[in-house]
Amino acid sequence: MRATRSMLYIPADSPGMLQHAPVFGCDSILMDLEDAIAYTEKDSARRMAVWFLKEFDFKELFVTVRTNGADTKFFEDDIEAVIPCRPGAVRLPKCNSEEDIRYADEKISAVEMKNGMEIGTVKLHAMVETALGLENAFLIASASPRVTALTLGGQDFTADMGIQKTREGRELFYARGRIVAAAHAAGVASFDTVWTDLNDQEGLFLEAKEIVELGFTGKACIHPSQIATIHRAFMPAEKDLRKALRVVEAAEKAEREGKGVISVDGKMVDAPIVARSAHLLKLAELYGFDREAL
Repeated sequence: MRATRSMLYIPADSPGMLQHAPVFGCDSILMDLEDAIAYTEKDSARRMAVWFLKEFDFKELFVTVRTNGADTKFFEDDIEAVIPCRPGAVRLPKCNSEEDIRYADEKISAVEMKNGMEIGTVKLHAMVETALGLENAFLIASASPRVTALTLGGQDFTADMGIQKTREGRELFYARGRIVAAAHAAGVASFDTVWTDLNDQEGLFLEAKEIVELGFTGKACIHPSQIATIHRAFMPAEKDLRKALRVVEAAEKAEREGKGVISVDGKMVDAPIVARSAHLLKLAELYGFDREAL
């Protein structure tokens, strides 16, 4: 899977948006069966999601389906219908503990077995939306090998905390840091919450730039017009790419020569820095950077 900077939410009952998903320019889509769907339309939205997953060519897009919560009457029907269609992942909302992950994992595994699928085919993105979930973030992220991403649901989180989301986002600083640290500790991706003001691209860019600096690997969005702004925030600076290239080349040379110690610009370099540098170079490919030209 290529780097996932942007994840565009699309209501599962919006065929027009789903049809145009491959041309929006996002890295992945989140087909939503939860908040974007009215209570009375859950069944029809699920049927439409299944049709698109089976019949529509999403090209290179990574497709995730956000199910209804495990504590709702819609969850098991969502899993029964969606898992056989083999989406890249399902996003589980309102994860409060590792038990929520284990329960979802068990249900997904049962459907995979029933349909002759390899256990673990469909990955799981865990969504943290409460103070309790935040306190258990690492336990949630590491509860199952199926979990490949930890995500922050900022709107529900601020509601749970009884606070308002502001343009500056100071109220989410601790939550974001906790999510990123837990995700990195568990070895999974981390995705930030959405920016809801469609008329404030500058605010979106500033927030996206901040979450990149915190270490998030991607950000969710609610409209195609936000995609380019998010991608601009994730674009590496050329000076950082040049250093990353020096690090990766030094690591490759050390491996060829059987050396365990790597030094770049007079400083020792360890494995996490090499991994980060390799990630930057991979990310740069999305922006057309030529490794040979750096």
